[in-house]
Amino acid sequence: MEAVEKISSGSNLKNQLSKPASLGINIFFIIYSLLCIVPLVLIVMVSISDEGAVIRDGYQFIPSKFDFAAYQFLFKDATQIFRSYSISIFVTIIGTTLSLIIMALYAYPISRTDFPHAKFFTFFVFFTMLFSGGLVPWYLVYAQVLDLKDTLLALIMPLLVAAFFVLIIRTFFQTTIPAAVLESAKIDGAGELTIFVKIVLPLSLPVLATVALFQTLTYWNDWFLSLVFITKDANITVQYLMYKTMLNIQFLANNSTAAAAINAAGGTFKFPSETVRMAMVVVGIGPIIFAYPFFQKYFVKGLTVGAVKG
Repeated sequence: MEAVEKISSGSNLKNQLSKPASLGINIFFIIYSLLCIVPLVLIVMVSISDEGAVIRDGYQFIPSKFDFAAYQFLFKDATQIFRSYSISIFVTIIGTTLSLIIMALYAYPISRTDFPHAKFFTFFVFFTMLFSGGLVPWYLVYAQVLDLKDTLLALIMPLLVAAFFVLIIRTFFQTTIPAAVLESAKIDGAGELTIFVKIVLPLSLPVLATVALFQTLTYWNDWFLSLVFITKDANITVQYLMYKTMLNIQFLANNSTAAAAINAAGGTFKFPSETVRMAMVVVGIGPIIFAYPFFQKYFVKGLTVGAVKG
C-alpha cells in the first residue's frame, strides 16, 4: 500500500505544472478574459454617453457627459419591445428544447452498430450539409405548403435540425457511451426508449449542453426568419425589432427632408445614431448572457468525462 501511495504521489507531482508555467497560463487567461469583457464594458459606456460627446471625442470608457437619450429613444415604444422580448424568449426556449430532442432522437439510432440503415441515414443528414434546395423552394415550403406565415412556428421549424450538430451528437454517443452498458441494460430487460432516456441522455449531458447553448444563441440572434415570414409587428423578435429601428434611424439621419418634417412638427429632434447602436446591442444581448452560467457546469463535467476509468 505504501509503495502504491508513493507511486501515485510521485505521478501527481510529475503532472503538476511548475510555478512559472502556472503563472503564465493564468496571465494568458486573464488577458484573454479582459479582451472579451472590455468591449462589452465599452459598449455599455458609449450607450449612456452624450451623442455630441461621442461624435466629438470618440468612444470613451468614462464618458465626459452621461446621457440616457439612446434608451429613452428606444423605449418610447416600450410595449413593442417587451412583446418582442417575450416572443424571442418563447421561441428560444421552445425551439432549443424541441431541437435538442429531435436531433438526439435522430443521432441515437445512427450511432448504433446494430442498426442496419445507420450508414444510409448518416449520409442522408450529411448530404443536407452539402446541398440545399435554394431560398425560393425553402420559402414556398414554409409559406405555402405548410402555411406557417405570420405564425411562431415559422420562427421555430426552420432551425430545428442542424446536420452538423446531429453528427456531433452521434459521434459522442459512439465514442463515449460504452456498448457494454447498453448490452447490460438490454439483458436486464430495458427497452430502447428506457435505455435512451435513463442511460444515454444522462451520460450525454456535456454534448447536449454544448449543442443547446449553440442552438440558444442561434434562435436568440435570428432576425432573418422574422424578416421573411412575419408581417405583423405582434410576432417579430427583438433582434428584428432592433434591425428595423436601426434602418429607420439611418433613413431619418440621411434624409434631410424627413428630418426637417419631424423638426417642423415637433420642434428640435436629435437622433442618437451612435449611442443608440450601442444601446441596441445592450438590449439585444441582455438575457442571453444568463444562458452561459446555466450551461457552464455541464462544460466542466464534460472535461472530466473519461478521466476516471474503473
